[in-house]
Amino acid sequence: MDQRIDYTQAAPEVFQAMLQLERQVRASGLEPALLELVRLRASQLNGCAYCVDMHHREARTAGEGEERLSMVVVWQESPLFSPRERAALAWTESLTLLPRRGAPEALYQQVLAEFGEEGLASLTLAIVAINGWNRFGVAFALEPGR
Repeated sequence: MDQRIDYTQAAPEVFQAMLQLERQVRASGLEPALLELVRLRASQLNGCAYCVDMHHREARTAGEGEERLSMVVVWQESPLFSPRERAALAWTESLTLLPRRGAPEALYQQVLAEFGEEGLASLTLAIVAINGWNRFGVAFALEPGR
């Protein structure tokens, strides 16, 4: 593949806007390990190899083990995730695959029960942010390990 632009250099204000969004996500109070599970799952769905690699490593740093990380792709069939994590992963999939899945009322109520109003808003922002990062990663063909 041909070299694509380095958007961080070509449009630093765009990169700064994304970083500001990320700062808000990190300040939300959501657990770092949970955020990494959400980021990893969205990145898998979006096919962003750069982000899958990064969030796998960051999840390990946040205390996640290899067994759980290998099961994120099939979390629905795995007993390794708590109800809170399952709700977050389901919400991640629905919002990442929005045109196909929408945001079903039953799922919304489940996530709301697990996270409360502020937590649900924060989780939704985290999903919005990682989907944005994934689109930059895919659009500009970022390579894992960079």
